[in-house]
Amino acid sequence: MKLDNLIERFKAQQKNQYQVAATGWKQRVKKLHALQQAIEKTYRKPLQDALLADFGKPTIETDLTEIYQVVKEIKHAKKQLRHWMAARKVPTPSALLGTTSWYRYEPKGVCLIISPWNFPVNLTFGPLVAAIAAGNAAILKPSEMTPHTTAVMGQIIADLFPENEVALVEGGIEVSTALLALPFHHIFFTGSPRVGKIVMKAAAEHLSSVTLELGGKSPCIVDETADIKGAAKKIAWGKFLNSGQICITPDYLLVQESVADRLGQALEKQVRSFFGPQPIASHSYARIVNNSHFKRLVNHLEDALDKGAVLSFGGTYEADSRYMAPTLLRKVPETATLMQEEIFGPLLPMVTYRNTEEAIQYINAREKALSLYIFSKNRKSTNHILKQTRAGSSCVNTNLLQYSNHHLPFGGVNNSGIGKSHGIYGFKEFSNQRAVLKQTFPTAMELLFPPYNSFKQRVANITLRWF
Repeated sequence: MKLDNLIERFKAQQKNQYQVAATGWKQRVKKLHALQQAIEKTYRKPLQDALLADFGKPTIETDLTEIYQVVKEIKHAKKQLRHWMAARKVPTPSALLGTTSWYRYEPKGVCLIISPWNFPVNLTFGPLVAAIAAGNAAILKPSEMTPHTTAVMGQIIADLFPENEVALVEGGIEVSTALLALPFHHIFFTGSPRVGKIVMKAAAEHLSSVTLELGGKSPCIVDETADIKGAAKKIAWGKFLNSGQICITPDYLLVQESVADRLGQALEKQVRSFFGPQPIASHSYARIVNNSHFKRLVNHLEDALDKGAVLSFGGTYEADSRYMAPTLLRKVPETATLMQEEIFGPLLPMVTYRNTEEAIQYINAREKALSLYIFSKNRKSTNHILKQTRAGSSCVNTNLLQYSNHHLPFGGVNNSGIGKSHGIYGFKEFSNQRAVLKQTFPTAMELLFPPYNSFKQRVANITLRWF
């Protein structure tokens, strides 16, 4: 796309932003309902086919992790929007008697949503739901790595919205760079911490606010009290869903030494249960999105094995179809790239620990994670880990499901993200809380207007002491 076209679309939204902002809750609900119908009914099959074409995403996974998540977000917003948009009164301090105060949520204006390839529908339309609910105009920039899905999403947006309200643009890094040079009022970016820093630096040039949903190495602790069979089932699902290409998937296991062998065996058995003895033949297992990411994962695997890692199961791959088997590795040295970078694929390293404090120290020596998972029946130990570590979100005795509860805020902390999304939290992220104070009667503060004298000093003393 030419830069001139991007600027034209941006200027059109700048000009139209106050008309969009003036819409009431009924008008915004109507827009959200139209988007719901398009995703859930009109374009459900085209989206399923597109994701299958882009990286072999099974149809049921598309329904559950893409379409359902967005539809659920829309339904929640439709139900709650009138309440979210209502003005909120706040108490009046004694010194300001004679006034009333409240705050209201107003749109930030023209917003940019840059979404990734791993869940292109969910992570493009999810933030858009919040942007529409808050009354913003928005430009969407999905990943160029899922061209079939981007084409379908582009058609949905073109069907439902004028370009001066919502527009979708296609392209690679050059388009993202050009967009980031524009003075958006808010930028919502989902991707890696490395690119998140670039986005934040660009936003700083215009003092644009940002929501950064990033990633990192999310730990998964399994202690000796855990239900090993149940833990293996949930971890195998959470790690190998979407072929491990999920920002909140367990990135590595921290397993108490006494149960490490049992967990490894249970994971292998569960993988066979999910995908059969040859996952390459399974219709329930996705592929790596492109050759670049496939080669990256192969390099991770070979680097770990060259440095002494032990292969527990998996480890096979096939370049032509970009297939990589669900893989568990043990005794992976810290110098391996697998332990230094977010994996974003179906490779799962296992690290053992002796006691809870050792596990906590291991986690805290690294960047704050987007998610942290604990499998344990020991309530005291679980609470201790939650108190002594930091992460954007956590689950106890499961994984990934925190993302599906729209009553919970979703997002990272520091290196794993800034800001929150989902439900009311996403609405607030795309809104400005505007404070309003209205004076009806004279206040005591007027006694302190200049000129100053000894009487007013006494009034000031009383105010400081009693009010």
